[in-house]
Amino acid sequence: MQAEPTKSPVSLVGEEYEVEVGPVAHGGHCIARTSEGQVLFVRHALPGERVVARVTEGEEGARFLRADAVRILEPSKDRIEAPCPFAGPGRCGGCDWQHAKPGAQRRLKADVIAEQLLRLAGLTPEEAGWDGTVVPAEGDKLPAGQVPQWRTRVQYAVDAATGKAGLRRHRSHEVEPIDHCMIAAAGVSELGIEKRDWAGMESVEAIAATGSQDRQVVLTPRPGARLPLVQLDRPVSVLRVDEKSGGVHRVHGRPFVRERADGRTYRVGGGGFWQVHPKAADTLVTAVMQGLLPRKGEMALDLYCGVGLFAGALADRLGEQGAVLGIESGKRAVEDARHNLADFPRVRIEQGKVESVLPRTGITEVDLVVLDPPRAGAGRKTVAHLSTLGARRIAYVACDPAALARDLGYFREGGYRVRTLRAFDLFPMTHHVECVAILEPAEKGR
Repeated sequence: MQAEPTKSPVSLVGEEYEVEVGPVAHGGHCIARTSEGQVLFVRHALPGERVVARVTEGEEGARFLRADAVRILEPSKDRIEAPCPFAGPGRCGGCDWQHAKPGAQRRLKADVIAEQLLRLAGLTPEEAGWDGTVVPAEGDKLPAGQVPQWRTRVQYAVDAATGKAGLRRHRSHEVEPIDHCMIAAAGVSELGIEKRDWAGMESVEAIAATGSQDRQVVLTPRPGARLPLVQLDRPVSVLRVDEKSGGVHRVHGRPFVRERADGRTYRVGGGGFWQVHPKAADTLVTAVMQGLLPRKGEMALDLYCGVGLFAGALADRLGEQGAVLGIESGKRAVEDARHNLADFPRVRIEQGKVESVLPRTGITEVDLVVLDPPRAGAGRKTVAHLSTLGARRIAYVACDPAALARDLGYFREGGYRVRTLRAFDLFPMTHHVECVAILEPAEKGR
């Protein structure tokens, strides 16, 4: 007997549902349910609203659907008209909360942190030593309708057909053409990236350093394309990304920018990582040092150390008898870190993945640890290793509350408790939030 052909799932894209919007969820959307009980992750909505949600991804029988709120039937008191003309359903995907008052955005982020802590680490805000607030960066507490210009690094996508720079639409490779990004720092906007033709380029990254006048453009060409002659509104260095190796090479100008934090200047080369908000580096260094309280002569680890921001702050406070080991996987970042910290003879930077390098160091005991892992977190193996080193305090800097909560759970298994947690709104208008957790051995908390 011939088997019946398998039926393809029925797409629900374009279907509309009138729904009551429930709580915020991690990722810049809220949760709702269709009348049939299917879960909707709805963007451009706020908790408590009644909206018409149009499905953007999903099919019958799927665990959940993604949707946009295309009509607001009963608005929240926290809703405002989005200041950005490029925000909204089907438009630029860079910002999640343009339609929410600034204070409401921070409350939404706090709700996400609290939910992730409880669900993944079994911690209430009180147990995490957190007051439940997300603190705006200095100068960012603006009235509703005003947008802080904070983004010092903007990755523009280039429309292949027109050569114009824009920003990606949410969960899409399509380019939303723009003439100005409202959250871009003034130093980025003054480069005028949106005004010129970038034909042949895949993307254009604009960088405006904090604490110096350095400006940089990093070009990623499409296969076989020639680089354009870059003549912008002010002096700028130009780098290109090699299409085969992914390496970054200098075209003209300095191959690095100079960033400033904690009273020191840091060289950041090849479009490498630096905190995007102009106040972020100083804010995070202050939070980490206040939590760790370094003492002269102590030994510290700085994991995922980048160009040496926290290693430099630690070395400065630990004195001549103290020592810092930094571990970083990026080759160029390691070169920069060694350059930036060359005046500290008892700072050593090793290249490689933390989970591979740390066991090979032979270190069995440290006083302090700072870790600032990528969005995925440090993971069970690395946390388990750190828990054996006897550190009196550990500072965990996290850009993702879910990864933070998972790793805090692993630290608890290893005998550490959260002493304090602080949250900072260093990514206004987006769902992203930065946290600093300070941990100590659990027996100290008894």
